[in-house]
Amino acid sequence: MKPGGLVAVAGINRYASLFEHTAFAHLHKEPLRQSISGILATQIHDGKKAFTTAYFHSGEQLHDEVAAAGFDNTAVYGVEGPAWSLLAATERHTREPLRDSPMFESALTAARPAEPYPDLLAASSRLLAVGRHPI
Repeated sequence: MKPGGLVAVAGINRYASLFEHTAFAHLHKEPLRQSISGILATQIHDGKKAFTTAYFHSGEQLHDEVAAAGFDNTAVYGVEGPAWSLLAATERHTREPLRDSPMFESALTAARPAEPYPDLLAASSRLLAVGRHPI
């Protein structure tokens, strides 16, 4: 990589499956509960029944991996923000798209002020890390 080059890395949050299956009302099903408990304990999705084999990160882990690869000014962002699962659950249970609603606007707006707070990264299912290769 050229000095001064940028990197962007996508990651899946460790808690993504927990939030998703809660929002879509699947968590009460025993096979899903067992699978998600395994992901929470190991941070690994085995890909045997669905999705793919994947390592799920915390924001801090993703940050540290990018920094360990030699990138400076590393930052991690939550792609959906902290309110996405509330929006997803509401859409699922009302069966109405909320894209043009005040609830959607509020969920979208919540993402920006959450950015400087690393603890709120845990509420976003997808993470984006960025960094710059030193000159």
